[in-house]
Amino acid sequence: MLLDLLLGIAVMTLCLLLQSLLVVAALRYYTRREQRLHSTFRRAVAVVAGLMLILIFTCLAQVAAWALLFYALGEFGDWEAAFYHSGVNFATLGYGDIVMSEKHRLLGPLEAINGALMIGVSTATLTRALAAVVRERVHPPS
Repeated sequence: MLLDLLLGIAVMTLCLLLQSLLVVAALRYYTRREQRLHSTFRRAVAVVAGLMLILIFTCLAQVAAWALLFYALGEFGDWEAAFYHSGVNFATLGYGDIVMSEKHRLLGPLEAINGALMIGVSTATLTRALAAVVRERVHPPS
């Protein structure tokens, strides 16, 4: 159990680093294109959509990091099953159709905690961009 806790914290730290790097990249992308928010609604939506794609990639990269751990521990015989299980955990869906062994089952809740926190960070980033679009449409600069 202690080993799983340490492994889980290590992957959570890696995910925090990935999230931080990619959110910075997403915010740079947004900042470089922020002037487009002042033009047409379609361009503003395109900027937000680009930001959303970066954030989706961020989450998928973290799902892959957890899946790699599950696969390396021998929890799943193939990458697809490890990635699927990781995605279900990260998104906190908890289907239960594929489960890990009792030996490493602590990693599931750790990934769910990590996913809830990181999806929250992505949501906050996207909300900031959407608020700017709405603000520009409702109260355009004079």
